[in-house]
Amino acid sequence: MPNNTTPAAPKYDVKIHSIRPEGSCKATASVNVYGDFAVRGIKIMEGSKGLFISMPSYKAGNGEYKDICFPCTKEAKAEFDKAVLGAYQQVLTQGQTAAQKQESPAQQEQGQPVMGGM
Repeated sequence: MPNNTTPAAPKYDVKIHSIRPEGSCKATASVNVYGDFAVRGIKIMEGSKGLFISMPSYKAGNGEYKDICFPCTKEAKAEFDKAVLGAYQQVLTQGQTAAQKQESPAQQEQGQPVMGGM
């Protein structure tokens, strides 16, 4: 890489969309790869072995589903999946933190005891 180039952007910019706590589809996502290529319609699914990534697909004439776009190597798939699942876990964690912050003032208003230091 030439010395006069700017540093590379993060490889994956993941945005988590509608989170659904019910059912097997837990959320949808979109991913920008190097800021040059966007993939929309990614699903975060819950299966018998845990969470997995479902790429956008179409139903072929034989009834089989075919991915429209996908990582070409096992390593690229692992990295892509890790980026999407990491972003999903981060959103869930942020949501839990926000919910806890909202509960704390409500508990104080209801006369709940608050532990304090001396």
